[in-house]
Amino acid sequence: MGYVLWIFGFMGAHRFYFGKKTTGTIWFMTAGVLGLGWLFDLFWMPVLVSRADAKYVPLKKLNYSVAWILLTFFGMFGIHRFYMGKWPSGLLYLLTAGLFGIGWLYDFWTLNEQLVTCDQA
Repeated sequence: MGYVLWIFGFMGAHRFYFGKKTTGTIWFMTAGVLGLGWLFDLFWMPVLVSRADAKYVPLKKLNYSVAWILLTFFGMFGIHRFYMGKWPSGLLYLLTAGLFGIGWLYDFWTLNEQLVTCDQA
């Protein structure tokens, strides 16, 4: 999944996926640090994968990969929030373009934790 998100690395999605919130935000704001950081990540990917595998546990109720794909490609419309059962905020995102993009960035920061919370409910 990280490699798929890396293809759109100029958004930083793969960095957020691996729990790298600060650098994910930098990639998000600078188009992958003007493409250079994005290219570097192609070679750094095995390290990111191994660290994330040690940190995150697969979910039972929700598919982690589906949630990340929905956030990356349809986050401005809140589709990932509908998938997680968060209908009121999903509708709010749908009507406000992901709360004007700020909510979308917030979800990149917190999706890993949100998925764990949804899975425990």
